[in-house]
Amino acid sequence: MVNDKSDKSLPALFSDLMRETLDLIRKEFALARADVGERVQTAQRGIASIAIGAAVTLAGLVVLLLAVVNALARFLPPALAPWLAPLIVGGLVLLIGYLMIKSGQSNLKAENLVPQRSIDSLRTDKDMMQEKVQ
Repeated sequence: MVNDKSDKSLPALFSDLMRETLDLIRKEFALARADVGERVQTAQRGIASIAIGAAVTLAGLVVLLLAVVNALARFLPPALAPWLAPLIVGGLVLLIGYLMIKSGQSNLKAENLVPQRSIDSLRTDKDMMQEKVQ
């Protein structure tokens, strides 16, 4: 906006400044909102890709487990193989999954999530500042 503002009064100049500042802030917020919207769409596409990849991976794992069941069945007596091979493989897979879940749960306990080094550093800084103040 190119205007000759030399003939405007000081209150009019301040009014123009406020109006243009507010307009700039609105435009910046609109730009930020559009940018965040694009980032959200990118994240949604990434999450969808991960979910589809996980489903395909799960299908592959099921096929591999069926192959393990069939391979194990060859080493078992023919009368027991149809039910014992899937039972053994399923039991092992459940045990591995259970152990992984328990490990993840222990990692998520509150005491494991506390930033202890930062807290210790802040306490040290606080103690040092108290000594200097006294």
